[in-house]
Amino acid sequence: MVKLASAREARMYGPRLSRNRAEYMNAGLYVFATAVLLGGFVAELSKEPKSGLVLLLIGFGLIFIVNLHDLLAHLAGFDYRVRLMELDLQLALVEFAVPVVQALGSLLSILAILFLFIQAEKGYGYYKLERHAMNMLIAGPVLWLLGSIHNSCQIYERSDGHIQILQQSVHIPYLIASVLFTMGAVLNILEQDGGVYHGLELLGGTWIWLGIFGSVFLLVGGLANVVKVFKMQQMDDGAILRLEKLRGGAQERLVHEREGQVPLILEDQRRRKRQLAQQQQEPNINIAAPHPTPYKDVLVGQS
Repeated sequence: MVKLASAREARMYGPRLSRNRAEYMNAGLYVFATAVLLGGFVAELSKEPKSGLVLLLIGFGLIFIVNLHDLLAHLAGFDYRVRLMELDLQLALVEFAVPVVQALGSLLSILAILFLFIQAEKGYGYYKLERHAMNMLIAGPVLWLLGSIHNSCQIYERSDGHIQILQQSVHIPYLIASVLFTMGAVLNILEQDGGVYHGLELLGGTWIWLGIFGSVFLLVGGLANVVKVFKMQQMDDGAILRLEKLRGGAQERLVHEREGQVPLILEDQRRRKRQLAQQQQEPNINIAAPHPTPYKDVLVGQS
């Protein structure tokens, strides 16, 4: 999971009402996904571990959907102009690469759990699937860890300190969770050296417990993300929000291209509004100036 309500001005995609609704839906769906993921790991300790695999499939699937939504939202923020990434490298390494890497990690985790579930259902007859499942069970968290590191290495130059604190309150739990998932997958492989395990036996206790703790950190990060979305939308409504601009001239080019696509009628209306505002700000000189006295009235007054 990455951030949807980012600290970039490129976050401003679509009408405000639909954008706010999408951010809340994204944040809420991720909290639900992490809760399902936590329930899946806990269910692995029960007498019906297959039900835990089903919950894990649902949880990883929802996280995959959230990351795809994040990717589309980030691309929509700069009108899908991929050429702007050449000017701002952070736009390519964070706003674009992180959702892609996180989505791939979620997809690999889905396939790993699915292969183990098929192996358990078919009676341990597909041993090649087990080998691929264990490899993907490591590759998925590694991609999550890579994406979390990229996400935590953002550079802020103009955004408010409060915004940066909200960002890090979400990034740090995700980073810790990714480390725990990676450690669990690696230690699980090391524990199985020298033994013969199949199906659900491949998921050891270390992997389950580290998965539980990792899911707790993901849930904490998801709740922090809900708070961040709420706070940023409140500050946005109060017109006191200072966000990060695109670097390397990308922001100026984006604004210039957007202004070039504005219809002439809307542009004329904006020009009239600016002229009307300027006229209201200027003092009315005609009212303050005294009216001149006619020459005829001056002669009559002297006689």
